[in-house]
Amino acid sequence: MRVSVFVRVLLIACALSACTGGRSRELLTESAKPAAAHQIAAKHQLFVATTRARSDDKLEVFGGVRAPQTDFASVNITVPNVHSVGQIERRRGKVGDPAKYFTATDVSVYSEASFRQALAADIRKHNGRAIVFIHGYNTSFDAAIYRMTQIVHDADYAGTPVLFSWASGGKTVDYVYDNNSATAARDSLEGTLRLVADSGARRIDIIAHSMGNWVTMEALRQLAITGDPQLGGKLGDVVLASPDIDVDVFKAQMARYGKPKRPFLIMLSGDDRALQFSRRIAGDRPRVGDYGDPADLAKLGVAVVDLSQVTGDRLGHTKFAENPVMIKLIGEGLKREEELPENERQVTDRVNQLTKGLGQTLTSAAEIVVTTPLTVLRVAVGQ
Repeated sequence: MRVSVFVRVLLIACALSACTGGRSRELLTESAKPAAAHQIAAKHQLFVATTRARSDDKLEVFGGVRAPQTDFASVNITVPNVHSVGQIERRRGKVGDPAKYFTATDVSVYSEASFRQALAADIRKHNGRAIVFIHGYNTSFDAAIYRMTQIVHDADYAGTPVLFSWASGGKTVDYVYDNNSATAARDSLEGTLRLVADSGARRIDIIAHSMGNWVTMEALRQLAITGDPQLGGKLGDVVLASPDIDVDVFKAQMARYGKPKRPFLIMLSGDDRALQFSRRIAGDRPRVGDYGDPADLAKLGVAVVDLSQVTGDRLGHTKFAENPVMIKLIGEGLKREEELPENERQVTDRVNQLTKGLGQTLTSAAEIVVTTPLTVLRVAVGQ
């Protein structure tokens, strides 16, 4: 008997979701073990703009249902001293243990006016720097908080972190729901980016992952339509990690946006199993995140980083955050103030500088292939 396309997709989805079954979505805990100061590596405050509705479970805070308007909050979270770069140490039970796991200590909910005030005060403390992270498909609110905390911590980012959390259902079988949720959130993301810019930020960097790239590109496209593609000159680096976007759609979005002042950075990988699943749903149409022709994308004014040989998660979908070298490279890149160099030698020197002396190695030797509008670079990393 011939197996239907739907059944095949469902089987693939179940395989991809095997590691997430049964995991609690509760961000907060009713109780936590005490931890000494030396057991805590750092404390982070994340600002949150979300299109999720508030959950009936107060410990979950926000669920996967869409809200009619943007809600605002902040989360205080600690990282344990035993943390390994690229990993998220999360609890399995009901009791928090800050000495071993990422632990959210409290959540504050704001009106838009009070959120602006608190955000502006924090941005002033961080020299006008802010970063906005947009998570991907199949991501619950707690998972989005943990991932952004890990990125900010491991990248040693010194600015104000802002999580934009759209209403993902947090289940693999919710792919269509998630895609519609991301689309519905594009106005909210545009508004959030303007809010951050209006709160005193002098530079706003963006990191988007997976389906989060769809809502990100749509919001940037809308900014371009209004004549403000650079957020009043405040847009910094835009990192598009494993973009779950049809290649032709992405080309159309970039055509409307125009050539970026600072080339967007696309991280893709030929062994991305999550995007292979997405490609199957989309009628075997290539996704940007596993596209085999980086030079074709570079014509759009972007820089493409091919991580196919780099080790990472089991799906090859979150290498940008889970590979110790890559997250450190992103952190180093975000620290620079100048724009992309204008000649091949300067590009080569920059990449070599970023890979020098990181003190991190891969499981085995690998090669990162960087395709820019100017040249193709092959950078050896690992040992």
